[in-house]
Amino acid sequence: MPNRAADWLLQAERDLAQAEESGRSARHEWACFAAQQAAEKAVKAVHLARGQEAHGHVVARLLRELPQGVSVPDGLVERARVLDSFYIPTRYPNGHPAGAPFEHYGPLQSEEAVTYAREIVAFARSQVA
Repeated sequence: MPNRAADWLLQAERDLAQAEESGRSARHEWACFAAQQAAEKAVKAVHLARGQEAHGHVVARLLRELPQGVSVPDGLVERARVLDSFYIPTRYPNGHPAGAPFEHYGPLQSEEAVTYAREIVAFARSQVA
């Protein structure tokens, strides 16, 4: 079975580009979600590059479960936790007590999400040969 790490990383980079475009288009909820997706796929690429499967959508956990020998930069797990908070409520109206998801996200959230996703994708890029 071929190693698909490069494919996961390419998709992560495309998701990051979507997050950036969504932020520029004031679709901040989608920017936050696409940033989370970019980070998730990037970390899964690292797992695959190291010969292990990764399951789930919690980026912080995926980072913590990387094999020994992979040094995760300080603060990256905390940044992942922020991105993890965007996985469901950015998409579903019942993710908040009231209002549609787009009413709960603005440039402050999407800029932070894109910044954190960029850092995680850059880390993954440095780990996937």
